[in-house]
Amino acid sequence: MGFIGENGAGKTTTIKAILDIIKEFSGDIKIFGLDVKKEMSKVQENIGVVLDDMFFPEILTPNDLNTVMKGIYKNWDSNLYFKYLQEFSLPKDKQIKILSKGMRKKLEIIVSLSHHPKFLILDEPTSGLDPIARNDVIKIFQDFIENGECSIFFSSHITTDLEHIADYITFINNGEIVLSKTCDELLNDYAVVKCTEKEFKMIDKNDYMKYLKTNHEYECLIENKKTFKIKYKITTIDNASLESIMLIMIKGEK
Repeated sequence: MGFIGENGAGKTTTIKAILDIIKEFSGDIKIFGLDVKKEMSKVQENIGVVLDDMFFPEILTPNDLNTVMKGIYKNWDSNLYFKYLQEFSLPKDKQIKILSKGMRKKLEIIVSLSHHPKFLILDEPTSGLDPIARNDVIKIFQDFIENGECSIFFSSHITTDLEHIADYITFINNGEIVLSKTCDELLNDYAVVKCTEKEFKMIDKNDYMKYLKTNHEYECLIENKKTFKIKYKITTIDNASLESIMLIMIKGEK
């Protein structure tokens, strides 16, 4: 599940509620069928977490983290942990405070995976990574869910990463769910129609979700490009990206 929305929409707050960091909220949150408010201790062994800000003490080294995590997780796998360190070219004995932002993010991801979790909760996990490192991380996440028994809840501003991995997308704005669809639906059925003012006035309001007006044209977000093409003779219909959907849904008018 890819989780998208602009800054302040409520993504990190939602994740903190899921992790029982925020205690006061209405409604229920269940993981593996268990209420996180009452039984978080029973589910945390099977959850891997990457938050937007690193929470490891900066004086520790990756070697130190291995020792600490062995005392926290019953299923901690030191061999897997050091294998990931080698794959990502991370030093074992340098303090975290010396590592670059990208290296710290890689370390967080490695720790989240090294106790064989069934569920990953990721808040901006590829932020700060170069394109090559991002590709390597996405490949690891794809391998993680390949068996169909593990899941990822993935919040990110880098929507292209989600297009490569997400089965579903949930988009929130101002704390509310705006839409929740399969990624295939959004990328294959949704589209952005670019048209003149004259053409725009010919479009029924029920046939677009929202529109943006620029200096020279109108951009309309539509849900079904095949139906639209049959009904209208507007030629410029571009496939929608997650980024364009989010932009028009937030900034557009109805």
